[in-house]
Amino acid sequence: MASTSRHPVSGTIPKPGRPRWSEIDTVMLDMDGTLLDLHFDNYFWGQLLPRQYAARHALSLEAARAALQPLFQANEGTLAWYCTDFWSRELGFDVAALKRTVSDRVRFLPGAERFLRRLGELPLRKILVTNAHRDSLAIKAQRTGLLRYFDQAVSSHDLGQPKESAAFWPRLQAMLGFDPAGSLFVDDSLGVLRAAKRHGIGQVFAISRPDSSCEGRQVEEFAAVEAVERLLDSLPAATPDGGAFLG
Repeated sequence: MASTSRHPVSGTIPKPGRPRWSEIDTVMLDMDGTLLDLHFDNYFWGQLLPRQYAARHALSLEAARAALQPLFQANEGTLAWYCTDFWSRELGFDVAALKRTVSDRVRFLPGAERFLRRLGELPLRKILVTNAHRDSLAIKAQRTGLLRYFDQAVSSHDLGQPKESAAFWPRLQAMLGFDPAGSLFVDDSLGVLRAAKRHGIGQVFAISRPDSSCEGRQVEEFAAVEAVERLLDSLPAATPDGGAFLG
């Protein structure tokens, strides 16, 4: 589920910065709001789902929104917040099936696929790390083909904790065996980035414009780029066999 906490302004000036690629052996990337346009999730949870709930329970749209708001507030930041099974039980209809009806709206953020193709030329381990439920991941992967760019894909549901949780990162490390100090992680959620940083992830970057239909926010707490494609300028060149960096 899209988190409304992703959009408030934080600080006044985005911190510039470039990854120190020579220190990186593992790249971990978030999905929604980092690679895929968060506009889909904001539309789904902010517009389509309330309309479906209103129709299902014979409510006005205003009454449906009022009924949903406390449910959203009570679960934000928990694993349930991202769980299609949980919301299907709570709301009385199949949330994953509803997502499939509008899956044509799922798309990459501008430049994200170009970044992934370029990243694929480098001898780095690439891991998709998402809070999305496996049902949501499957819908979006089928629509975009994004999994072909990754060596592995992990949903927080596989580990029983959301990425915001301090417990998530040790479990992820135990599962994948990566070196935190040699890892780069990019996400649009500041709460997730804080948890990653506390675990010792060597380099973390925020996405300041996760929804292409909205203005970007200002991020002071972390190095930030408007879109992941902005990291392209700092990507090193690869040797012809892809076995090492040049320069």
